[in-house]
Amino acid sequence: MNAADFRRIALSFEGAEESAHMGSPDFRVGGRIFATLASQSLGYGNLMLTPELQAPFVDELPAVFLPIAGGWGRMGMTHIRLAAANEDLLTGALRAAWNLRVEKNKKADTKGRAPAKKKGAAKPESKSKSTRHG
Repeated sequence: MNAADFRRIALSFEGAEESAHMGSPDFRVGGRIFATLASQSLGYGNLMLTPELQAPFVDELPAVFLPIAGGWGRMGMTHIRLAAANEDLLTGALRAAWNLRVEKNKKADTKGRAPAKKKGAAKPESKSKSTRHG
């Protein structure tokens, strides 16, 4: 598998859209990221999982899945070695990340959180004329 396969599969899920975060391709549902290609130059795709979802992937297939280094990995963010994955494995892993994001979006919606803004959406004008310095 390669980055083009990752992209094709990620975009095959209902409501999935490609965007970019910090100059790298990402894949979103409901405006929220479920996967990225931020590490494609290293041969990885990235999955936004929870530590509980990450553990069985890493434990069962350590040649394919590994936590992203540091705090991101401890929060469940996971690399998938694209060259070591097959179509079914990559599809299943991306589906797990997509399902997690869809469920989180549903929970957030029931709590009354505003949906994520689409990139390029107009920002509301501030009534205050103060500026932030920083």
